[in-house]
Amino acid sequence: MANTKSAAKRARQTQRRALRNRQVLSRIRTLGKRAGNANPQIGDISAFISAIDQAAKRGIIHRNAAIRRKARLGRVRATAAK
Repeated sequence: MANTKSAAKRARQTQRRALRNRQVLSRIRTLGKRAGNANPQIGDISAFISAIDQAAKRGIIHRNAAIRRKARLGRVRATAAK
């Protein structure tokens, strides 16, 4: 338990941010599965890339991790097209 008002506030903020970050990461994983399917819907790939870029911009995932995930998707799509 926090000993000061400011520490209690920081704990509340941390909980809210952790929940928000978890939701974003869950959405990215879901969109990644949809975009990596054999035949994704029209907007699945663009929605996945957009969600990754937003998460990287907000600092939820590292910038290099975002680049890596997009590159892997491109590799999977190129392999599936052959």
